[in-house]
Amino acid sequence: MSASKNGTPPPATSHTVVYNQKNLSIRIGMRDGVTGEFKLVPREQAVVSVFDSNFLVGDGIWEGIRAVRGRVQFARDHINRLFQSAKAMYMELGLTKGQLLGLIHQTLDANDMADEPHVHIRLVVSRGLKSTPYQNPHVNIGLPLIVIIPEIKAVDTAAKARGLKLGTTWVRRGPPDVKDEAWNHISKATDVQACISANMMGVDEALMLDLRGFVKTCNSVNFFIVRNGCEVWAPTKDNQMQGITRQKTIDVCRAAGLTVRELDFTLTEVYGADEAFCTGTFPSQLHVTNVDGRVIGDGKRGRVTEFIQKLYAEEVERDTGRTRDEIIAEVEAPRDMSRLEALLAKAGTSDETN
Repeated sequence: MSASKNGTPPPATSHTVVYNQKNLSIRIGMRDGVTGEFKLVPREQAVVSVFDSNFLVGDGIWEGIRAVRGRVQFARDHINRLFQSAKAMYMELGLTKGQLLGLIHQTLDANDMADEPHVHIRLVVSRGLKSTPYQNPHVNIGLPLIVIIPEIKAVDTAAKARGLKLGTTWVRRGPPDVKDEAWNHISKATDVQACISANMMGVDEALMLDLRGFVKTCNSVNFFIVRNGCEVWAPTKDNQMQGITRQKTIDVCRAAGLTVRELDFTLTEVYGADEAFCTGTFPSQLHVTNVDGRVIGDGKRGRVTEFIQKLYAEEVERDTGRTRDEIIAEVEAPRDMSRLEALLAKAGTSDETN
């Protein structure tokens, strides 16, 4: 959602952006799954067939990615998650992780985004073209279609400063034997219904529970609370999107010495929290002021949340401060077995001593 251009304060949603006219003339990267050709297409000409798998049956996967001054933020994590989703969906992408990152770089460069600090990329993979409208992949032709949409999207600081109001929705997060939330699947029907529920409640995001009634996530961002002074609580990762920002937030907290507990907790514990915040690739961390009409803490951004925002920003700067070659090398690096090698070496030394 773009901030208003007429001076009216924008709603404090988790995805309120500063309007940028450059986005009207972007070029979109598209890898045709039938010909294998990669093209950079003007926005108004970037179209797909009505026989595309995403259009017909919602059969595809996606990633939301940030790029900072031409460097893809947390590239290894995002590309690994995409390839994991593809493998789970029995979808052969037809290129390597490094080659996919190269296509993203081509798209950024074609849009002169090397100096832009606030680029958001929607990477979409459809299973590809079908010969007829039918769900079975047997009627698919060629490889998956890959679409890379880069836009300049700075977070609206006024909306972020106000924080979020949440309301608990009737829409629940299901178990992995229904629709595994580890699939970053194109079908967002559950989340869209929760989003509509939030709109009807007049709040910024919907807070979603699992089937047992424990707090799980929001419709487009992950959820945290702070209790017992400085203790960060995160819902267990089951039944929710495996957020990269969520995990990076946990990592930087633990590295800084903050206690993080991943556990089941209830709405009552949310209402009584000292602080609450949400995380996502686009907004990073956003504080929560109100849940179901209950003011959280003093209704303002808490000190722990502010500290976490600082830690995370430093981690982003560290990650995107590297060269592209360094990032590509990390993405293409083989499995790290150094820990095992060290243990084996230690065990060998011990055997020789004995």
